[in-house]
Amino acid sequence: MLTLYNTMSRSKEVFEPLNDKKVKMFTCGPSIYRRPHVGNYRSFLWEDTLQRYLEYRGYAVERIINFTDVEDKAIAEAGREGINIEAMTGAIADQFFKDTRLLRIKLPDFIPRSSTSVDQAVELIEILLQKGYAYRYQNNIFFDPLKFEGFGKLFRLDMSRWPKEKKRFRRDTYPGRRWNLGDFILWHGYREGDSVYWDTEIGRGRPAWNIQDPAMITKHLGYRVDISCGGIDNIYRHHDYNIAVIEAASGEEFSKYWAHGEHLLADGRKMSKSKGNIIYPDDLVKEGFTPEHIRFYLLYGHYRKQMNLTRKALLATAGKLDEVRKSMEKLFHDSSPANEPEKSDEAVAELISSLADGFRAGMDDDLNIKSAFDSIADAVARLAALKEEGRTVLKDLKRAELELRTIDEVLQVLFS
Repeated sequence: MLTLYNTMSRSKEVFEPLNDKKVKMFTCGPSIYRRPHVGNYRSFLWEDTLQRYLEYRGYAVERIINFTDVEDKAIAEAGREGINIEAMTGAIADQFFKDTRLLRIKLPDFIPRSSTSVDQAVELIEILLQKGYAYRYQNNIFFDPLKFEGFGKLFRLDMSRWPKEKKRFRRDTYPGRRWNLGDFILWHGYREGDSVYWDTEIGRGRPAWNIQDPAMITKHLGYRVDISCGGIDNIYRHHDYNIAVIEAASGEEFSKYWAHGEHLLADGRKMSKSKGNIIYPDDLVKEGFTPEHIRFYLLYGHYRKQMNLTRKALLATAGKLDEVRKSMEKLFHDSSPANEPEKSDEAVAELISSLADGFRAGMDDDLNIKSAFDSIADAVARLAALKEEGRTVLKDLKRAELELRTIDEVLQVLFS
């Protein structure tokens, strides 16, 4: 049975969806004020693999990945560059689509944006105002976490630290892994000179970042999902804000399972523009690595463990993949020995069966892709050796290739 580590319970749990074989899955998408780097794509890749594996297991997955395009940072970046925000975010979205095609990341047919979900943000805010979780202050609207029972439960926030005096945090996001102990903003009321705003039932302004994900989720997936995914940084503020907003509005549990992936470092440091160590997928292609090498490297380390990207590590992992693909070439494309046996060898049949068994055993253990892949690599190498000994028949090889192609619908690295 598939087990996933649930951040909410801090333990591995058997995966049981809300609705039998249908899974609703939300995965935090990019803020498209800046081009995503390979560290961001690490998150998108393990989320992609989770979806693909659920489908391999027979689930019908309804997934949303979103674009954040009207937060403070996007507006400020467009202002600094002196360009229209739609033009800036549109160009970055186009690059994202190009990169995801390169890395074989399967995307939903439709990707909602903050700017296309303002109606739902307004509806949510109206509900929260009516229920008393939100309030107006000057021309902004804030959420009072003290009104929501269990606030901070994902992070396990110590609410005894909460200040006695009223504090309001007006910015969309704040740097670092810190908690803003106070009320968080839902709606930026219009100020003279603002370039991005809407005229709505709650006034002129724009939705704050803290309401944007809840708006996109509830508009396209509803108020309950099976799995919510994101990077480790989202445990600080962001996902607890999502929980508070959605559950305050609905009165129901929002997500049954929470999955968070760790950072990808570059030569031991977190990637950032200020450090000048940001790496994009096409940078690695220019160094001679294939898209399959990049995808495999980012998946081979467990998603909940921090990884350090170095050229040495990437070369080593790429070598593992190349070795398996060479064994597959010998197995499926090199000519068979002249004296092919008349019937299947029992050892060959057992190895072919072990391909799927080993793959599922690894993947069922909280997406342990390394274990799953290493099991496949061992079986393929042994099958290639048995072929050289003249112990395989054509129908066995065809069965093995079909099994591996089915597995590669999930991994997307074995076949070109």
